Amino acid sequence: MLLDHDIDGPADAPAVVLLHSSVCDRRMWQPQWQPLLDAGFRVLAVDFRGFGDTPAPAETYDNAADVIALLDMYGIGQVSLGGASMGGRVAHELAARWPDRVGTLVLLCAALRGHPPTPAIIAFSDSEDALLEAGDVDAAVKLNVDTFLGPRATDETREQVAAMQRRAFEVQLAADDVASVQVDTELSAITARTLVVSGAHDVDFFGDIAARLTAEIPGARHTALDWAGHLPSLEDPAALNPLLLDFLRG
Repeated sequence: MLLDHDIDGPADAPAVVLLHSSVCDRRMWQPQWQPLLDAGFRVLAVDFRGFGDTPAPAETYDNAADVIALLDMYGIGQVSLGGASMGGRVAHELAARWPDRVGTLVLLCAALRGHPPTPAIIAFSDSEDALLEAGDVDAAVKLNVDTFLGPRATDETREQVAAMQRRAFEVQLAADDVASVQVDTELSAITARTLVVSGAHDVDFFGDIAARLTAEIPGARHTALDWAGHLPSLEDPAALNPLLLDFLRG
């Protein structure tokens, strides 16, 4: 399956690939899109299977391999890779499996497969499951918005995230439950220059992961944002974008 995506910028420009959170879809990167183009990058943002405009999977799938297939289709070799939450997990797994394809890695409040859950994230997951089992999608959407957006998020941003989360629920709840491939990866295999970003207002689970990613990815740099929740690229783009651009420029 070819992932739905947006791409813009000169074919010979350095490529930046953006991978979205499970609360969102590729629309979450709209505040970064034009600044990246203006900075001279070629920009690609995808919808994973079951999110945004990409249909839900009908068989076992591999998110990282889906991204590689898209890069190969465009003849794009090495990229800068940015990922938020679930997209961050896919990003560091891709960078570990295909280290020659990723020169720069930016992980925003990234997830990590198999990391021990905290009581707070267990409580969130249990509440979300109960609401969806009861058919209360509206409440499940609100739970995600309230949990994952920090204090700088505007009402408009909350509405945007709600729309993206609702779309994901609609697509996924109407489809069969299909598991993704789980490929063992080692963070130590990553060779990309790496920035790990965490938010002070995020669920503690993701702060723990940020510390582990920083410790285990060779040479990784950690930046903690005292103003941010789980989705800093949406909560305050004016504060996040200079950090992102500076790191991408090296």
